[in-house]
Amino acid sequence: MTLKRHRNNPKALGPLAGPETALARAKRAEEAVLGLARIIGRQIAREQFDRHIALERKVRRKRSKGEEV
Repeated sequence: MTLKRHRNNPKALGPLAGPETALARAKRAEEAVLGLARIIGRQIAREQFDRHIALERKVRRKRSKGEEV
């Protein structure tokens, strides 16, 4: 049998260690945003690198066939 957790049940997330201050919430939010920004930045860099490599391969193929670039 699977344990079902309901969205409106605050106990579904487990007990809290104590009241969280606004400063602590802001810090957690900032860390989450920076983590997402880092992931997105890496993905963009990976895509740019892949495009760059594909362009280099295309240029090499044209040069090997004797075509002008």
